[in-house]
Amino acid sequence: MRIMGLDYGSRTVGVAVSDPLKITAQAVETITRKDENKLRRTCARIEELIDEYQVEKIVLGLPKHMNNDIGDRAEKSIEFGRMLERRTGLEVVMWDERLTTVEAERTLIENKVRRENRKKYVDQIAAVFILQGYLDSLAF
Repeated sequence: MRIMGLDYGSRTVGVAVSDPLKITAQAVETITRKDENKLRRTCARIEELIDEYQVEKIVLGLPKHMNNDIGDRAEKSIEFGRMLERRTGLEVVMWDERLTTVEAERTLIENKVRRENRKKYVDQIAAVFILQGYLDSLAF
C-alpha cells in the first residue's frame, strides 16, 4: 500500500506517490482542468490513480501564509480534502506546503529544465516535496 501526495492548485493538481515501503516519493503526473470549479474529471483521475497505485492515504498540501494564517487558497484546499475523503473513503492529511512550489521551481532550474517545460512539471515536483515531507515525519 502507498501514500499519495497532492499539490492542489486553481487549475492543476500535482500528483506523487510513495514507494510501497513509504520511504520515498515519486512524481506521477499533473492533472489539469479548464475551470477551477470543474472537479469531476480531476476527482475521477485521482480515483483511477488510487486504484492503480493501491493508495491507502492521501497527503494534501495546505498553502498557509508565511504568518501561519489560512487564506482563501488554503480554505479551498481544505474543502477539496473533505470532498476527497467523502469520494474515496480514504484519510486525507493536510500538510503544510509553504514554499514547496518555490523549491520545486528552484530544483527544475538547477536541473536546467527549460522555462517553457517547467510549467509541466512544477506541480508534480511540489507534490513530491509535500509527500516527502510527510514521509520523513513518519520516520521520527
